[in-house]
Amino acid sequence: MITTDLVNVYIRATDPLSAIGVKAELHEYSAFRMVTVPEGDGSPQVAVVVVDEVDGTAVDAIRSLRHGDRCPVVLVVARLDDVGLLAAVEAGACGILRRHEATSERLVDAVIIASKGDGSIPSDLLGRLLEQIGSFQRSVLAPRGQSLTGFSDRELDVLRLLAEGWDTAEISGKLAYSERTIKSVIHDLVTRHQLRNRSHAVAHAVRQGLI
Repeated sequence: MITTDLVNVYIRATDPLSAIGVKAELHEYSAFRMVTVPEGDGSPQVAVVVVDEVDGTAVDAIRSLRHGDRCPVVLVVARLDDVGLLAAVEAGACGILRRHEATSERLVDAVIIASKGDGSIPSDLLGRLLEQIGSFQRSVLAPRGQSLTGFSDRELDVLRLLAEGWDTAEISGKLAYSERTIKSVIHDLVTRHQLRNRSHAVAHAVRQGLI
């Protein structure tokens, strides 16, 4: 993969040898500049986190680097089970490589892809991740009337009618809920998503492509 932009790379590893190895691999490419702190001069910047497994320390490292979207994170990991995979993605890793598959070419590609704001993950891991997400939706969220969008079906129904200009009384009649329930639904979703009012809630849902 070819790029004309200089990419600042910060490396965090659980042991010095891993850090030296990753640095040596990336140092061969003129597109990269190594930085010693996670906030160097220039943009974009990518962090490569090298760990044996995704434990609490690894999750904390990813989250600290991703805090405020400061730095895309590529995770290089030796052992990765389904729990660790989900934890790494939830923490904010946008690229994942198994250590034994982390050739120079794959590592370079993952870093450049991350620098452009995109993500990369081996196809088999992606399949496992999607299965976990689907299972979570079916077994945990769906029975509670919720979804991965953060809105329940009832909330989306209310938002659609609000977007069409219906008032609380009219929405109550259309959905066969009391006006008190409709007001409660609107208040809950506005509060939970830290929105200003019902108009802001509608605008947020539209921007997210939910209605």
